[in-house]
Amino acid sequence: MPQRFSHQRERIYQAVLESRDHPTAEMVYQQLKPELPRLSLGTVYRNLQQMAREGRLAELDGPAARYDAVTRPHTHFRCRGCGALMDLETVPYDETLDRAAAAQGYAVAGHSLVFTGCCPRCAGRQEPA
Repeated sequence: MPQRFSHQRERIYQAVLESRDHPTAEMVYQQLKPELPRLSLGTVYRNLQQMAREGRLAELDGPAARYDAVTRPHTHFRCRGCGALMDLETVPYDETLDRAAAAQGYAVAGHSLVFTGCCPRCAGRQEPA
């Protein structure tokens, strides 16, 4: 069940919605702290996790959970150079993978595909690890 409306909760959601960086809770907190001085990092974590449970945000796995306002299935790219996590729109989500797992009896809710390497900006500076 969705939580009741709060100004802080809505600003947290808007920060993710406006970001193309798939921010961590810490990134959202640092962005909003000047505007909302009474905001705590714990409040940001709790609200992001709740909105992910409600399906309002997608929670992406990694060293630190990141959040995405685009909840439809899509592909990502994580840069090992600068750490950026971005949508990879040119690689479509492949529903045949979900169907293949379902055909084997798995109750598939979706899958995550994250390419790793160097983004175009970092590619000239270092080799992928």
